[in-house]
Amino acid sequence: MKRTFRFYKTEEQKWYVDIPEWTKSIADLEMVEGADAMLDIASGHTNECYLTMSDEPFEGADVIKLVIDRSNRVLGGGDYIMEACKGKVIDQKLWLCTVTVDVFGNLPKEIYVGYPEKSS
Repeated sequence: MKRTFRFYKTEEQKWYVDIPEWTKSIADLEMVEGADAMLDIASGHTNECYLTMSDEPFEGADVIKLVIDRSNRVLGGGDYIMEACKGKVIDQKLWLCTVTVDVFGNLPKEIYVGYPEKSS
């Protein structure tokens, strides 16, 4: 699976992923626990960015690596680390919730991230 996602920050300074087909609560799409900090970096500290994400490697992609699988815990998802963003070392820890499983069909051990100039 390879897909480009739009991420946006609200006036309340909360990051969300835009998944048009999502039918559950928008609160499920909020990026928290370090994912918000990673998006600040990836966006260049703006209010919007697009990231191409895949569970398969692709040219020019950075990697988010699974550190702790929380599938069998109350909140689910997984703890990840992103060592670099756009070639710059960031060592950003982040939690990705169970929406990750909905998107990828599982909790990937590695998620590859690219930075398109605009949405595709």
